[in-house]
Amino acid sequence: MEKLKSILNYTFNLTNDISISVKGILLVIIVIMVTSFVLNVFRRVLTRRLPNEDKAKFKILFGYGKWIIYLIILLITFNGIGVNVTAVFAASAALLIGVGLALQTLFQDIIAGVLILLDQTIHVGDIVEIDGKVGRVDEIKLRTTRAVTIDNKVLIIPHHLYLTNSLYNWTQNGSTTRESVVVGVAYGSDVQLVKKLLLEAANNHELILKQPAAYVFFTNFGDSALEFKLVFTLNDSFQGAIPKSDLRFEIDRLFRENNISIPFPQRDIHIIQKPK
Repeated sequence: MEKLKSILNYTFNLTNDISISVKGILLVIIVIMVTSFVLNVFRRVLTRRLPNEDKAKFKILFGYGKWIIYLIILLITFNGIGVNVTAVFAASAALLIGVGLALQTLFQDIIAGVLILLDQTIHVGDIVEIDGKVGRVDEIKLRTTRAVTIDNKVLIIPHHLYLTNSLYNWTQNGSTTRESVVVGVAYGSDVQLVKKLLLEAANNHELILKQPAAYVFFTNFGDSALEFKLVFTLNDSFQGAIPKSDLRFEIDRLFRENNISIPFPQRDIHIIQKPK
């Protein structure tokens, strides 16, 4: 028994300020094993309702967080068994500061990725807009979201941008979205005829939904024109530029056939001559 006590109490002197006993090492091993078990249980509880694809991603993300938790638990354990934690910090302070600055953005991306997985803000197939850029989500990775724009260009969105920018999910409430086309007509035009022609253009387009029905706003008496907005519903807003262009062509044709002009800005210039 005395021999066992002496073995357990044997101390390794790593530096003048840092030392640890065999008993302390065994305690650290036990604490790590218990922490690992608790973390695995906690991970299963968090991911039990996630889709299988998201479970795999969350498992990898959780792996990064585990190392931080292990570090915190180790420091607490070292302090509890009498290891000079202050000396450990002093020896590694410069390294930790450098690593922390280098990994700051990476950790922001990982944290934002965890939030996305937990609250299901974005799904594959969603159409998102951030910082003026629009794309259809193709893949959600550990620290970035991969989206494809309407021009078939790949848009890589770092997850930390979700924390600092407003994110618009065009399809979270469904695949249909409201779109609009704005047009101005000359003063003196028959506004009821303008409304009829705008609705005719919308109702004749195959990509525009009949329900909810399109409608026309008389938005303003502009400087050079009476301003109208044609509002309609699309089933695929990602291709919205195509029906908008078609509508403008059709509106121009209908206006020409019905003698309704689209004016350009005009200014009256008065020249005043001073008497000599």
